[in-house]
Amino acid sequence: MKLRRRDRERRLKRLARIYSLYSSSQGNATFIGTEKGGILIDAGVTCKKLVEGLGRNNIPLSAVQGIFVTHSHGDHVKGLRVFTGKTGCRIYGQGETLREIIDRELVAPKSQLIEIKSKVECGGMEISAFNTPHDTAGSCGYRIHTGDGKICAVCTDLGHITSEVRAGLSGCRLVLLESNYDENMLRQGGYPLHLKQRILSDKGHLSNTDSSVIARELVESGTVHIVLGHLSQENNRPEIAEKTAVNGLSGLKRNIDYLLNVAEVEGSRGAIVF
Repeated sequence: MKLRRRDRERRLKRLARIYSLYSSSQGNATFIGTEKGGILIDAGVTCKKLVEGLGRNNIPLSAVQGIFVTHSHGDHVKGLRVFTGKTGCRIYGQGETLREIIDRELVAPKSQLIEIKSKVECGGMEISAFNTPHDTAGSCGYRIHTGDGKICAVCTDLGHITSEVRAGLSGCRLVLLESNYDENMLRQGGYPLHLKQRILSDKGHLSNTDSSVIARELVESGTVHIVLGHLSQENNRPEIAEKTAVNGLSGLKRNIDYLLNVAEVEGSRGAIVF
């Protein structure tokens, strides 16, 4: 019995998993892989917080074999310079994003930057990028094909769903999907008008309602697990985002037809095996 348990534990350790370390409008970082090797999607909190988030999940710094940057906004690159200086980690991204990072000196000197033109291999996985409609050049989501044959995607910071986004998410077993704001909270909240208009625009962020629409499309086409992420701390609440998604998936049975989580804002502990 003990041998079976140990064998099961060993098999689980070899399975890729996703750790949503930080997820909000204040800072984002997601680790995908195992304790032996994997990648970070974004480094949008301080290096200290990144190290703490990885440590809480027993992931050594040596396991981070590459950082894949979605775009150059601060909540996705804040810790990049110090973390790359500390680890020497390679940085991946679309050309426009990498040029912006270099121009703004957001990476440590002598950092190795690699432009994604098609697919790249890193951390025992195959990663490709797809464009996302956001108000900065080179913004993208990532599609990850893990070493154990699973496919997941991280897709945040987009004002609407395009055909390219749909193609990037299609066939994924798990999708970390933006559910940034509740439209009523945003419109009635205290943000200045120009900021509200930016968020609501086609190059802004994805609302709870729009997120629930694409979530339903994904589940109906075979996606098993939806993780709602990048929630605004001013214009959203986890329970509102979750309720909107469940309503959008009405007629489908939660925990039978699909799994649904809301990513924690800061310092989450634990992983999702997908």
